Amino acid sequence: MNIKTTMLSMAAVAGVAMGTSAAAMDCETITLGAAISLTGKYATNGVHAQNGYEFAITKIKENGGIMVDDQCYNFNVIYYDDESKGDRGATLAERLIQQDGVQYMLGPYSSGLTKAIAPVTEKYQIPMVEAEGASRSLFNQGYKYLFAVLSTSEQYLASAITLAAEKAEAQGRAASDVTVAIAVENDPFSLDIRAGVMEDAERYGMKIVVDEKLPRDLSDMTSILTKVKLVKPDVLVVSGHSKGAATAVRQIGEQGVKVPMIAITHCEAADVVGNFGENAEDFLCSTQWAETLTYEDPIFGSAANYEQEFKANYTEYAEKTVPYQTAQASAAVYVFKDAFERAGTLDKDAVRDAIAETDLKTFYGDIKFSEAGNNIAKPMVLRQIQDGKYNVVAPSAFASHEVNWPRN
Repeated sequence: MNIKTTMLSMAAVAGVAMGTSAAAMDCETITLGAAISLTGKYATNGVHAQNGYEFAITKIKENGGIMVDDQCYNFNVIYYDDESKGDRGATLAERLIQQDGVQYMLGPYSSGLTKAIAPVTEKYQIPMVEAEGASRSLFNQGYKYLFAVLSTSEQYLASAITLAAEKAEAQGRAASDVTVAIAVENDPFSLDIRAGVMEDAERYGMKIVVDEKLPRDLSDMTSILTKVKLVKPDVLVVSGHSKGAATAVRQIGEQGVKVPMIAITHCEAADVVGNFGENAEDFLCSTQWAETLTYEDPIFGSAANYEQEFKANYTEYAEKTVPYQTAQASAAVYVFKDAFERAGTLDKDAVRDAIAETDLKTFYGDIKFSEAGNNIAKPMVLRQIQDGKYNVVAPSAFASHEVNWPRN
């Protein structure tokens, strides 16, 4: 499947739904490019990201567009489907730049796809603001044109290890008595999560009793769960994007796996509550963003307002928690708006320099880039599924609820 979508037509539809101002219709166009996973194993999150991009474009248009040297502009995006394949993503990035003349890029979904595309955008000196590639390995390559709004992946589930240490000590046990099982996809994102968990476990002197890679297709982790049942760890950590999250929650329930603390990624994106109901209870879920956090900005309003407006315009999310993948995609578009306006020009190198100097408060959180291009201003949070709701339980500074522990 090869999908090319221009936002001019889609923005017209969205404009009707969101009441786009007449003034915005007179604006000129800035074209962005994106290779995104609309089919293949990352399609669920690719669609979440695309929806986040489109929602932000419409909101910016509704709020008067992008003002560059007294001229109004709106964003237009050319999308191609990378089919969740890195080599195809790189080829499509070349196509966007060389054939379509794109000078500014939004990122793909996943660290692996970002890793494939970044050398291309770097080669042509095309600024790329990405929202879905969190692997820290992206930020030690010396790239000058890659910027990521999200926190890096080693932070995702490390807080679960700290939480397990705190609970052990509250019971009168040493943190070093805690045992940990790890099962991750063999991709840059999940391997970084493993590294972060391993580092924190080592800091507390915890023992790793299972350390396994999920199968390539992410559809069956029975053999890993058999080991988990045998060794009875205190903590089980799983990372395998949306498909891996769905497999973990489903099979943990089917096989009656009893672990006091289970922490996974991509709960919301996989809609584990909607798909698996009570089987998802008390799972800990890492998140880049939550609608209960006290972030806000002039375009989207508060985090809670973002969720409400997004659900009103994308009704398929009405009964779900909005995935953080969607929110951070919107934040990436907002970074471009801010950078264009501060640069005061469409020159791609001036825009790149403006992105590098970003210091922006948004509904998604603070955004400020290190010299390496990663966001150094926003923390991760950990939510727990409690009575079918996602409640923030860590870090304590952001917690709205106490953690339910032990899980079983």
